[in-house]
Amino acid sequence: MRTRRVFITGGSGFIGQNVIRYYKNAGAEVRALARSDAAERTIIEAGGQPVRKSLFDSDLYLSMQGCDLLIHAAANTSHACHSADQWRVNVEGTQRVFNAARKAGINRALHVSTESVLLTGKPLIMAKESLPFPNKFVGAYSGSKAEGELAALKQSDKDFSVVIVRPRFVWGKGDTTALPQLMEAVKSGKFAWISEGNYLTSTTHIDNLCQGISRAAEYGGHGEAYFITDEKPSIFRQFVSELLATQGIAVPDKSVPRGLIYLLAKLGDGINWISCGRIKSPLNMQVYATSAVEVSLDITKARNELGYFPDVSLRQGLDMMR
Repeated sequence: MRTRRVFITGGSGFIGQNVIRYYKNAGAEVRALARSDAAERTIIEAGGQPVRKSLFDSDLYLSMQGCDLLIHAAANTSHACHSADQWRVNVEGTQRVFNAARKAGINRALHVSTESVLLTGKPLIMAKESLPFPNKFVGAYSGSKAEGELAALKQSDKDFSVVIVRPRFVWGKGDTTALPQLMEAVKSGKFAWISEGNYLTSTTHIDNLCQGISRAAEYGGHGEAYFITDEKPSIFRQFVSELLATQGIAVPDKSVPRGLIYLLAKLGDGINWISCGRIKSPLNMQVYATSAVEVSLDITKARNELGYFPDVSLRQGLDMMR
């Protein structure tokens, strides 16, 4: 690893904390953006040096000077319907932080995106990175992350090389996003499988993502995007059941037909549109496309161009969480 000084946004989040630890363990100096006292404490505990700024501070570039890599992991990941804050963070925030990095003299940047930029609500089967964005994004999260990718790539040139990684269903010990949401759904009695849950999903253990980020930052092609996932897709029901079992939670057998969930998701989008966002349904097409159909990704490009091979197997990752 040639990188010696890294600047990270989103450093207090699940992905960011682990990226800080990964680079710190490799001997790099890590600075990370922090917006609160709690974020500062989290970053320090992970081994980073907190920088009390926001994505939108005009003098952010000063805190980046001397770094040789930007990792932009900050994002509003809400799957609810459109919000101005999500667009501001995921698109305008990306523009601002990449502008700051260029001004600071950083010559390499990595943008953490998502497979959601390709979702349509139909099965996505062993998708390759060459698949274009859909004509219509399935929801606000997908649309804002796609625009964030474009904002990052607009900055990319011979003096400032940008590369993108797209993980799917990031999981692992210390997860603060997917696992807590699943646990709450089961405990509240709201959890149900969709058509028994017997469809494939790609997943990305956090340690595998950190390795993928490091390899993409070092070896990724100028302006290229890479899927980073575990070795092979899993059956959604089996994976989620085993994930929750690590926390001593048994998943109920209740299942709802996919067609009904699709209609309710469409209704949720319609209610949001009619009410101009004042009424927000918990179910919409963004949620449906993420969890109700197969979403599997082909990581051949990352293997061939980055030398990426997942360090952590599914079984090893689950054992780490017990």
